[in-house]
This record gives sequence, structure tokens and C-alpha cells, in this order.
Amino acid sequence: MSLFSSLGSLLTTMADGLDPLFGASAAAAAIVLFTLCVRAALHPLARAAVRGEKARAALAPKITELGRKHRDDPERMRRAMAELRTQEGASPLAGCLPTLVQLPIFFVMYHVFSTGSGAGDLLDHTLAGAPLGAHWGGVFSGGPGLVYLGLFALIAAVATWTYLRTRKVTVPGVPGVPGVARALPLLSFGTLFTAAVVPLAAALYLATSTTWTAVERALLHR
Repeated sequence: MSLFSSLGSLLTTMADGLDPLFGASAAAAAIVLFTLCVRAALHPLARAAVRGEKARAALAPKITELGRKHRDDPERMRRAMAELRTQEGASPLAGCLPTLVQLPIFFVMYHVFSTGSGAGDLLDHTLAGAPLGAHWGGVFSGGPGLVYLGLFALIAAVATWTYLRTRKVTVPGVPGVPGVARALPLLSFGTLFTAAVVPLAAALYLATSTTWTAVERALLHR
């Protein structure tokens, strides 16, 4: 049995179990619940990524100072930076590897929710009357349009909150970092465009995962 088929079977089992509570929307509820369970299982990796980010942020002022001190001697600056990272126990890849490990898992989930591969009739189910396999259209009408409007509103609110929060917590004084850090949250708004062109099942997954990420990072960066 392929990985996609295994995931599809698990989703079907979850939907059957949720049917007494959610009826025709049980498959949609299963997508949300499954996404939350996977993100919870991956939480230790998210914590590791945030620890790496904090370590890099703590070293940033020292690295900037080394850059000013040895700006005329690149080789000496490289050695000094290596010594500093060794002394502080911080790897330049800290925070990146945990994120990279999660990417294949997210790809598999997104593939199943956007194509229905291995998931049987998953995309034939509905959410509040909107087929999970339907694409956005007629957004000002009822049915799928209203469901998509709700998802768009949620994703937009989360993206805006993430962007504003990141601007507030960005520490000035490190050349180049503030601009980059403030620009990265704008990628969250790209989720809106993705949600507009993928099936409702994938849009529901994106909304759930995006919301989890925003809340998780807010708690970890307290």
C-alpha cells in the first residue's frame, strides 16, 4: 500500500468515526483533526527550529561587531565567526534542518488533499454543502462561495496578525535582518492565492495549518 493510500485510509477511518458528530461534513472535520494531530506530533521539531532562530538572533549583534572589526580581513573574520559559533554552541544551520525535515510530510498531506490521490471518495464529501473537490468560484453566491469566503477571511486575518506581530518583535540594529524578517511574513498572504486555485479540501488544510503555525510561533516566542 502506498503512502498516499495509507493516508487516505486513515482519513476515511477518522471520517467514519466523526460521522455521528458532523454528519455530511465528517470528512472535512477529519481533514482538520488529522492536520492538527500531525502538527502536534511535529511540535518538537518546531521547538527546535525556534531555538535555532533564537540562537542566531542572540549571536547577530556579536557577528555584526566582528564584521566591523575585521571588515578588511575576510579570512580572519570567517575564523572569528567560526570560533564564536563553536564557543556559543550555535550552528549556522540551527533552525533550518528541523524545518526541512517537516517539508516532505507537508507535501504528502497537501498532495492528498489537493488531488484526492489514494483517498478514495474524499473529495466527493462536503463542508456545509460545498464539495471538498470544488474549486473557488462565484464567491458572492451561496454554497462553496460562502465557505471559501470564511476560509479566505481566516487566512487573511492570520497572515495580517503574523505580519504585524513580526514587525513588533523584530530587533533593530542588525544590518539586513529587519527588512528580511518583515518581508517573510508577507509569504503568508500567498496562501490566499493558493487557496483560491486548489480544491476546498486543500484550502481547508492550508487554513488549519496556517492558523496552527501562527499560534504555535506566538507561544514559542513568548
